[in-house]
Amino acid sequence: MPVVPHVMERRTANPFSRPSRPCADLKLGQRTLYIVPSRFGALWITGAGLLLLVAIQTGSNSTLLLAFVMLGLMLLAMFLTHDTLQGLTLRCDQPSPMFACEPATYPLTLESPTARPRCSLRVQGHAVVVRDHLAAGSTNLLLPWVAENRGWQLPPPVTIETIAPLGLFICWGRWQPKQPQLIWPRRRPGPVSERQPSRARDGLEEWHDLRPLREGERPALVDWSSVARGKPLQAKVFNDPEEPELILAPAPGLALDTAREHLADRIWRLHHSGACYGLQIQSFNLAPSKGVRHRDACLEALATV
Repeated sequence: MPVVPHVMERRTANPFSRPSRPCADLKLGQRTLYIVPSRFGALWITGAGLLLLVAIQTGSNSTLLLAFVMLGLMLLAMFLTHDTLQGLTLRCDQPSPMFACEPATYPLTLESPTARPRCSLRVQGHAVVVRDHLAAGSTNLLLPWVAENRGWQLPPPVTIETIAPLGLFICWGRWQPKQPQLIWPRRRPGPVSERQPSRARDGLEEWHDLRPLREGERPALVDWSSVARGKPLQAKVFNDPEEPELILAPAPGLALDTAREHLADRIWRLHHSGACYGLQIQSFNLAPSKGVRHRDACLEALATV
């Protein structure tokens, strides 16, 4: 009889708590929405039941009519509340990188063919985002959440719910977005290994770019080789020999995950100070540079390498 326990397990499984499969978008409908009476709805239906008992005992037609009106309104509210979310499409957008253990946002797009009343969304276990009104068309939202681990992470399931229009029922749906979000290591100040790369300099041969020649500049700055090829006068642009360059690496004696956190904080500070820096971690090497792209490339390496 090996089949019996399996059948009993399927019958007793809770459909509300089953894990949702990750998908790029979800259209809410009869198979993806759940609805139960709210606390106010439970009090309402209890009051309607008591009125019905009183009407039967006393034979009061007015009390019986009031009980039937309350029950009819309860039934109407169930369909109206379910219809508030039915047909709504949830779609995940491309999320921006964030640091671990810091508030992050996950972008969503809600698409609705018609305007809808109040609803709320949240990433499971995090703050609620309330929309008092959803206009027809696309609506962009940013759902807050906090990731504890680095790397490409999926947020917990997203829950959307509503009690509109009468508050007698709660209707909700759950969705697991498919688009992962890059989470950089947690920022924590600490020791970092720093060294300056060796650079060979040989006078005017270290130029790296050209620009139009300005009036009064020295002839030694002119790129005479391009002039000989018939090009206009251009001046050589040189690297600033006074600007220091740093190569960052994990501090010796530290656990690699701790060193990643220290490097993330150091890179963030160097970026905001305008310094030129590079990164060396395990087999990954990134030459010294500046800018947002370089910062993001370094932090991505810390998160994924």
